[in-house]
Amino acid sequence: MSKRKEAAEPTDEDLVLQAIDELAQKNTELAEAQVEVEQLQEEIEKLREEAEQANDQWRRSAAEFQNYRRRTESEKAQMVAFGKSLVVSGLLDVVDDFERSLEATREAEAEFEGELSPIYESLKSGVELIYRKLSSELERLEVVPIDAKGQPFNENEHEALMQQEAPEGVEPGTVLDIVQPGYKMGDRVLRHAKVVVAS
Repeated sequence: MSKRKEAAEPTDEDLVLQAIDELAQKNTELAEAQVEVEQLQEEIEKLREEAEQANDQWRRSAAEFQNYRRRTESEKAQMVAFGKSLVVSGLLDVVDDFERSLEATREAEAEFEGELSPIYESLKSGVELIYRKLSSELERLEVVPIDAKGQPFNENEHEALMQQEAPEGVEPGTVLDIVQPGYKMGDRVLRHAKVVVAS
């Protein structure tokens, strides 16, 4: 007959040692988990910093693009205004020629007292029509004559061709007469008014 060995019941001491081993194992696992958590927190912090830097860089790029767009729009508007002013400046001499032609017709009418031919009247009407159209187009482009006569001399808008003694009651430095009219388009002076100034 064989005797069966029965497993010995663990003693209290064995149970305590086993519990200590389990606690040590759990403690080790907890320490490893704590290290992992710290590493993950460091990684999260690093990712947060990278995201903030990327966001900051994106904001700067967006602001730079907005500034670039504003600058190019402003430059484009300036170039268009400059181009308009060049074209209109070239037309001002034509306007002067029309005004001289119309003045000559008024002088001729005064001299001949209405004894002018129908061809002359037709020609005069055509010149007046073209002049009105040209004037209307200049008004549409906001081209206006510079107000000079009777105004104080302003070197930004006037060019003094000569000086005359100031008549009684007129302040020195006042514009007495306009030799050639000046024009502005908006704030831009297209041509300075050539004037006679009181001394």
